Amino acid sequence: MKQSSAAGRLATLRLLAQRFAFLMLVVSAFALMILGKADIVLVEQTRVLVVDALAPMLEAMARPAATVARVTAGVHELANLRAENARLREENARLMRWQTVARRLETETMVLHQQLNVVPDPDPAFVTARVIGDLGSAFGHSMLLAAGSRDGVRKGQAVMSGEALVGHIAEVGQRSSRLLLITDINARIPVVIESTRTRAILTGDNSARPRLNYIVGNPAISVGDRVVTSSSGAAFPPGLPVGVVVSVGEGGIRLEPFARRHQLEFVSIVDYGLGGILPFERSPPDRRRRGREE
Repeated sequence: MKQSSAAGRLATLRLLAQRFAFLMLVVSAFALMILGKADIVLVEQTRVLVVDALAPMLEAMARPAATVARVTAGVHELANLRAENARLREENARLMRWQTVARRLETETMVLHQQLNVVPDPDPAFVTARVIGDLGSAFGHSMLLAAGSRDGVRKGQAVMSGEALVGHIAEVGQRSSRLLLITDINARIPVVIESTRTRAILTGDNSARPRLNYIVGNPAISVGDRVVTSSSGAAFPPGLPVGVVVSVGEGGIRLEPFARRHQLEFVSIVDYGLGGILPFERSPPDRRRRGREE
């Protein structure tokens, strides 16, 4: 009898706990909210104590996960390294083949130059200048450079960014000069298609991609062809990289320049001793010296 009555009380308590568990949780949460508002310091101290007590357990649980993550990252990195090594081996083999071809062509060129008594091109002089202003607008693409006539800058000189042609000097002051970009509507650059040696004129139209016009003959020009400068008109020396053909269609043949206008910070103003686009300005004679001599 005693065992049955004790079991009955336990069942009754369990039933009451199940019925009023949600209500008790709501009341406890409400009490904790009131306590948190009433005594913030006590709640913060309690939270700190609980976090301190659970921190070693959380750290012990996190260590295996971190180890697994490191092992997984190492496996992925190993796979990437293998693929990268295979790509580098293939690229190295291809470069070695091109190196052999380049050495052979260099030797043949030296022999031919000696046999033909070719006069070598003079070494160009250059001045490096900072771009201090972008004068580009809807009506023109030009930049202001911090170098002028006192630094040896003259009209018509080519402006390079690395190995790529940017444009030429259009105006020169004592301390500054204006760079006319190849994308400007007034720019006309004699060029050739590097693979077929087809001559053309690169014409700017104030867009990011200038157009090839006045193409000699009816050559097959395709996307990806490199375009370099031509020596026509003594404007630029031959072989300066300009850009690559990106579109051939009804809109004309468009070129993507190698030099990015919005990435220009420093440029090289190169004097090749040519003046085909704009003749170099010579300083006027000194009248005072001439009068004294007379």
